[in-house]
Amino acid sequence: MIRALIFDMDGLMIDTEHLYWEVGRQIAREHGKMVSDDTLRRMMGRERLASSRIFVAETGVPLSAEEVMHRREAMMLERFRAGIEPMPGLREILTQFHGRTKLGVATSSPRMLVEAALPAIGVAPFFDTITAGDEITHGKPDPEIYLTTMRKLGAAPDESVVLEDAPAGALAGKRAGAHVIAVPSELTEREDFSGASDERVKNLFEAADVVERLRQPGKA
Repeated sequence: MIRALIFDMDGLMIDTEHLYWEVGRQIAREHGKMVSDDTLRRMMGRERLASSRIFVAETGVPLSAEEVMHRREAMMLERFRAGIEPMPGLREILTQFHGRTKLGVATSSPRMLVEAALPAIGVAPFFDTITAGDEITHGKPDPEIYLTTMRKLGAAPDESVVLEDAPAGALAGKRAGAHVIAVPSELTEREDFSGASDERVKNLFEAADVVERLRQPGKA
């Protein structure tokens, strides 16, 4: 029986990954550097400080990882406040399972960005709990954030479904023991999710069909 459906945020619920790439390029330019697409891609879905360490190491910007992290988050907050849109199918899947399944968010983003983003797209009331990246010790691909969210929702790993758009996040859900559905974004559609997910779909509409199937005994 599926009791919990847990969503990543960036790239899955909101097309923020393009914004993060723009911000990364801007920070690099501010210091006379360039950042490759490969670096930006490998930063996706990871714990916020670990992501910033990759950026510093591979661009050579004269900043600490902590400084990059705070700069990125301040710039992202500005963009969230300017207006963002939900990914196609988000409201539909939330409406379909709200009241039937516990709904949670497990995101590497800090609480301040979550509290700006979810109300901005009008979906905050759907969720029973939220776990943000600055509220855990070990970030994705470590399973801590998903295990914590499952505990808050009162669901066991084998009663939980995780939706993720990036391999690092999908691996975190898999290591937590959940059934993981990969929903790649435009920026991660060429990534290898094998070993990190149980199923792969094209969008949240297809993900909803999979979750519905998993909820039906004998059809999982």
